[in-house]
Amino acid sequence: MPEILIEDVLAGDPLAVSRVLTQVEDGTLQGRKLLHQLFPHTGKAHLIGITGAPGTGKSTLVNQLAHHYRHPPEGEPPRQVAVLAVDPSSPFSGGAVLGDRIRMQDLAGDPGVFIRSTASRGSLGGLSAAAAGMAEVFDAAGFQVVIIETVGAGQAEVDIARLAHTTVVLDAPGLGDDIQTIKAGILEIADILVVNKADRPGAENAVRALKNMLELPEVNPQERRHHQNSPFPDLPADPHQAAGDSWQIPVLTTTATTGEGIPRLAESIQDHHAYLVESDLWSFREQNRLKSELDALLENELVSRWKAEVGEDRYQEVIEQLFTRQISPRQAVQELIPGEPR
Repeated sequence: MPEILIEDVLAGDPLAVSRVLTQVEDGTLQGRKLLHQLFPHTGKAHLIGITGAPGTGKSTLVNQLAHHYRHPPEGEPPRQVAVLAVDPSSPFSGGAVLGDRIRMQDLAGDPGVFIRSTASRGSLGGLSAAAAGMAEVFDAAGFQVVIIETVGAGQAEVDIARLAHTTVVLDAPGLGDDIQTIKAGILEIADILVVNKADRPGAENAVRALKNMLELPEVNPQERRHHQNSPFPDLPADPHQAAGDSWQIPVLTTTATTGEGIPRLAESIQDHHAYLVESDLWSFREQNRLKSELDALLENELVSRWKAEVGEDRYQEVIEQLFTRQISPRQAVQELIPGEPR
C-alpha cells in the first residue's frame, strides 16, 4: 500500500526510497500520488548543484564532497547525503551508461549515503525531467544534503540554477579558451566557482581568468539570475537586490583526486547556505524553484492533453503536408492549434 511505503520513505528506508524514485523517474500515476503525499514533508534539504563542462571532474569532486560530509572535521556532526547523478542518454537507444555510480564506489556501503543515477532522456537543460521530483523524495526521506550532478553538456546547463539552492560551477585548466565559460552562459548561474584539477599547469591562469570575468558587467552579481523572475510581485526580480550587499562569488581551487581543497569548498557552500538564510533569499529561491517546477509540469501536461485531443492521425496528416511542402512549419502550427497566433 502507498501509505505504508510513504511511512518507510519518511523513515529513510533505502528500499522504499529506491522504489519511489523508480516510480517518479518513470512518471507513473503511482509516482505522482506518492509525490503528492511526500510534498508536505519537503523543504528542509540543502540542494547543491554541481555543473560544468565535460572533463572538469564533476563526479570525482561529488564523491569527495559526499565523503567530507560523512566524515567532517572533529566537532561537526556527519550529514545524511543523497547524490543524484544525471547521465546523458543516447540519442539513438535512449539508454545511458550511468557511469557516475561507477566513479563513486568509495561511498558504497555507507548507510548515510544514497546514490542514484538517472538518464537525461533527451532533456536539454542538463537535468532529467524527473530530477525535481527525485530531489523531493530525498528531501522527504531526511537527507540533509542533496547533491545534484548535471550532464555536463555546456550551454544547456542553466536549468540547475532553477533547482538548486547553491550552484557550484567547475572549470579545469587545459580545456580550451577560457572565454567559452562566458559563451556557454554558465558563469552567470554560479554561486561558487571552482577550478578543479588545480595540480595541472595553467590552473593559476584559469583562476585569474575567472576572477577577471567576474568583473565584467555581463556577469556582475547584480545582473545574475535575471532569467529567474519572481513569482510574486512584491519580491525583486534579482534575488541579490534583496540583501543589500551581494554574495561575493568565490573562486576556489580543488584537486578532487586527492581531496585537496574539498574542506574549503564545503565551508564555502555552508557560508552560502547561511547567507541565503540570513538574507531571506532561501525562501525566494524556494519560490522560484517551485514556480519553475510548476511551469515545466504545466508544459508537459498541456502538450500531453493537446496530443490526445488532436489525435495521432490528424498529426501525421499535417506532418505529411509539411514533408511535401504543401504547408510551412508555421502553417502546420496553425492547422494543429487553430486560432490567432500570439
